[in-house]
Amino acid sequence: MYNQITANKRRTWALIIIFVAVVLGLGYLYDYLYGHGSGGLVFAAFISFFMALISYYKGDKLALAVSGAKQINKEQNAYLWRMIENLCISQGMPMPHLHIIQDPAINAFATGRDPKHASIAVTTGAIEKLENEELEGVLAHELSHIKNYDIRIMTMVIVLVGIIALLSNWMLRAHLFGGRRDDRDRGLHPMLLVVGIVLMILAPLIAQLIQFAVSRRREYLADASGALMTRFPEGLARALEKIGRENRPLARANEATAHLYIANPFGGTRKWLTTLFSTHPPIGDRIKVLRSMA
Repeated sequence: MYNQITANKRRTWALIIIFVAVVLGLGYLYDYLYGHGSGGLVFAAFISFFMALISYYKGDKLALAVSGAKQINKEQNAYLWRMIENLCISQGMPMPHLHIIQDPAINAFATGRDPKHASIAVTTGAIEKLENEELEGVLAHELSHIKNYDIRIMTMVIVLVGIIALLSNWMLRAHLFGGRRDDRDRGLHPMLLVVGIVLMILAPLIAQLIQFAVSRRREYLADASGALMTRFPEGLARALEKIGRENRPLARANEATAHLYIANPFGGTRKWLTTLFSTHPPIGDRIKVLRSMA
């Protein structure tokens, strides 16, 4: 379990370093081709950071509202409440706000910028269909997202995606409508210009792929951290098996919040291309990793 946690943390930060390198490379290319200095990069970073800041502080309320989650107290569902309470006590974590989604699909998600401002939402399907150890595994997975500050990590990734998208858009517009420095004044080889244009076009796609890869790494990390929390990886593995067999989408699934859920809210898939652009690793792979832990 400890090896899995360490490996997933290392891979996450390796992806983020690659992400930053792509941003800096695109910023350098922008300056080289259009001569705007670092102003364009700074401005893109400012806009992206401002938009991400709003999402960071208000995104949890939006995610809960979009999913149809309703907050409950201990009296409304003592079984679920005590299960999360026991896990929080074992980890020295504050109790998150607890919500229930009226949906027969088995799913759950966590949101919130830190452990003091966190919420967990669980579907009625998960409560009704999962055994005690399975539901505990799902809840431990979600608490691990909170404990690992995954919302902060993904907010940072979203800022980087925004910067790349803005810079690529500005560069393409500048190229199409003029504004480029004279190539002869800089001795720019035509091949370099072609490479630059290709990078402008591909950069947003590369950014999205890295974002999805970071999201998948955080899912593996939450699986391992959750297994360490319960000391019973098999519980979460069995829960994921049930989710995979049922393969039932949520009635109120939404693209904007899909990455928050423990499993794809639109239902699973085995298609390679869809998996590449998915925020979640294949359920079969996650089960295999969980059962390899000792």
